[in-house]
Amino acid sequence: MSPEAFWDTSALVPLCTIQAATPRAVKHRGNYDVVVWWATPVEIAAALARLLRTRQISASGLTKAQNAALKMASEWSVVLPGDGVRTRAQYLVRKHDLRAADSLQLAAALEWCNDQPDGHVFLSADHRLRQAALAEGFDAKTV
Repeated sequence: MSPEAFWDTSALVPLCTIQAATPRAVKHRGNYDVVVWWATPVEIAAALARLLRTRQISASGLTKAQNAALKMASEWSVVLPGDGVRTRAQYLVRKHDLRAADSLQLAAALEWCNDQPDGHVFLSADHRLRQAALAEGFDAKTV
């Protein structure tokens, strides 16, 4: 069993379909078990649908990516929604330049580590979210 890390959706999509970040994501996946926010499956579905709409993947590529996402989902731990996550997210959108969904990701990560981010890994391909995670005290790594 590997140590856990919090994985933003942007870090997981490259594990579902070949992208520039895929080699880094695969390396991190070999080192860290996956912890995600409750809405991550919806965000992955939206990202994959966008890749199909923009013709970055084919219909068969979408099916393969969806199957990969389902397999991953069977293995990860989930931070569930609650008042604590919502309250943290409201604070984080005021403190950092984050969209609502990204503030919920970061708030879920803070919930996961009981507001003690020092020594906890946060993985993201989103520069703004990674910077906010660093500012909150996570060992934030780029995927």
